[in-house]
Amino acid sequence: MDVAGETGRVTLAQVAETAGVSISTVSKVLNGRQDVSAPTRLKIERLLEQHGYRRSTRAAPEAPLIEIVFHELDAIWAMELILGVEAVAKDNGASVVLTESGTRHSPGPEWIEGVLRRRPVGVILVFSSLPQGFKQQLRSRSIPFVIIDPAGDPEPDVPSVGSANWSGGLAATRHLIEYGHRRIGIITGPEDMMCSLARLDGYRSAMTTAGLEIDPELIAYGDFHVEGGYAHALDMLGRPDRPTAVFAGSDLQAIGVLEAAAACGLRTPEDLSVVGYDDVAVARWSRPALTTVRQPLRKMAEAGARMLLRPGGPESAATRMELATSLVVRKSTAPLAGAPALIQTF
Repeated sequence: MDVAGETGRVTLAQVAETAGVSISTVSKVLNGRQDVSAPTRLKIERLLEQHGYRRSTRAAPEAPLIEIVFHELDAIWAMELILGVEAVAKDNGASVVLTESGTRHSPGPEWIEGVLRRRPVGVILVFSSLPQGFKQQLRSRSIPFVIIDPAGDPEPDVPSVGSANWSGGLAATRHLIEYGHRRIGIITGPEDMMCSLARLDGYRSAMTTAGLEIDPELIAYGDFHVEGGYAHALDMLGRPDRPTAVFAGSDLQAIGVLEAAAACGLRTPEDLSVVGYDDVAVARWSRPALTTVRQPLRKMAEAGARMLLRPGGPESAATRMELATSLVVRKSTAPLAGAPALIQTF
């Protein structure tokens, strides 16, 4: 293998000699081949990382690929991210490939082997984080990567694009307070995800600033899906001191809340106001149309794709970009009957 243009710190021949293997074996590891034993692969990977080896950046292939990796492709917001990446890819003569792997926290080990073989011009990962070993392998092959994190808070050394989750939670709750609601429930996302906690913190800040009591019984951790919103809402609405409004941490959970309200004989918004989060297409077509916090998913994906394609890659500039959220008021919220609205400057 021609090593001209490498960093100058180490050559493949030097790595091979230190590891006691052939240059061909080192090349196989670099290219993600499977016919190398695990101990040998680990030894070579450690030597490459130790000596700061970086593959020289090569000219883009005839059909360059941008790879997007999800842990679940059936997520309703996934299409918004795909459309954003495709728009940027089209403008730059690239194609988009989709991969499903791992959990919501990180891709699975089988993915890294495949992406090293595919050699895309860049990778967009829709996860909370990326294991250190994966980061090392991608960097050593000069494959740039960006995390789009509608659900997490990546490490500082990982280029990422997110949105203002705390501000979104604050805006949703303030809207309900200004409509006169005092008993406001929240069904946020999973407890181990930073976006869930940030939206919950925004809710708490709005309630505290308005001088309202926060009832722990009206705080629930959902799963961002309809079923979770439905189950938690049934629990809250079955209480003798039920909430008059619910902020759901995703539009799908909000749809579940609407269904639970109907099952309990409550009208929305006359008896229960509901706010969602994301502003995916279903929010406009629910009955009633859903008041929600718009998370700019498509713009987040576009920004991530541009970071991949900029000269020097995403790590040549600030590693974190955060886009603003905004409240979209539709028909699922209304002033609380018989209560004066609390309109004030927070």
